[in-house]
Amino acid sequence: MEKKITNKIIKQIAEELKFDLVGFAEVKPLKEEIKHLKEWLRKNQQADMKYMERNLEKRENVKEILPGAKSVISLGLNYYSDAEYPEDKNYGKISRYAFGKDYHLIIWDKLKTFEAKLKELDPDIETKSYVDTGPVMDKVWAVKSGIGWMGKHSNVINREIGSWFFIANIFVNRELDYDSPIGDFCGSCTECIDACPTNAIVADYVVDANLCISYHTIENKKEIPKKFTGKFENWLFGCDICQEVCPWNNKFSILSHVKEFNEDRTTRLELSDVMKMDNKEFKSRFADSPLSRTKLKGLKRNAEFLLNESK
Repeated sequence: MEKKITNKIIKQIAEELKFDLVGFAEVKPLKEEIKHLKEWLRKNQQADMKYMERNLEKRENVKEILPGAKSVISLGLNYYSDAEYPEDKNYGKISRYAFGKDYHLIIWDKLKTFEAKLKELDPDIETKSYVDTGPVMDKVWAVKSGIGWMGKHSNVINREIGSWFFIANIFVNRELDYDSPIGDFCGSCTECIDACPTNAIVADYVVDANLCISYHTIENKKEIPKKFTGKFENWLFGCDICQEVCPWNNKFSILSHVKEFNEDRTTRLELSDVMKMDNKEFKSRFADSPLSRTKLKGLKRNAEFLLNESK
């Protein structure tokens, strides 16, 4: 009997929904990967991200989430914008992924449509999708699906578009034809490791969140440790240094076709304006922006830290 869902059909849907990358992998327990994760947790390199410690059995085996899972469709959506970061120290830098609308809102809509199209073709298909918000090792599945390799900065790199892309995964209870992981093309390059001002990349492919600017400006709910004074290079929300210096990004970055990543962009914020901002303005400006994650309290803390750095 001819399969209702094929790689060709899935690729056509991915193209219709304007995903930039698509690959396929067989669902198997991630035994080696979970060992690495447990070692990372044992060293407390997750800092205060307690959610990383939960649901390890699901991270290891997707069948704990979708019992009939056989395949994963791994998707990439390019978000690169060529907007310049501010050089003026009065303005805080914003991570490139947060210039526009929250990517979750955009990709969730695409995934909802994607799954609906699959079920139109195959009413009995079971699906489960994620965009870095569930107990799934997104980057691992992207690598296994062949859409890129794990860079030394722990971001997935694609040979055609670099590392400026979001990852989404759809797990299905259908067998597909599987792609093979591609080689590691970082070679002997250590640009990302050498460029990190806080030495957060403690080994190839290993980032210690306790030392990471992105962690401290987004996830950390406490005060930023004073030992980082003078090392944040004016990053107000997130940090792109390790991606900015990557030769693959310097050679192959292409502008995103997603207008929401390029329209009405929040590319910089004046630090003094942040300190004067009230909750009404914050919610009005950043309701559908990744910056909402810090809440106003967190954004003000970051701005105050940068202002103290410049004194």
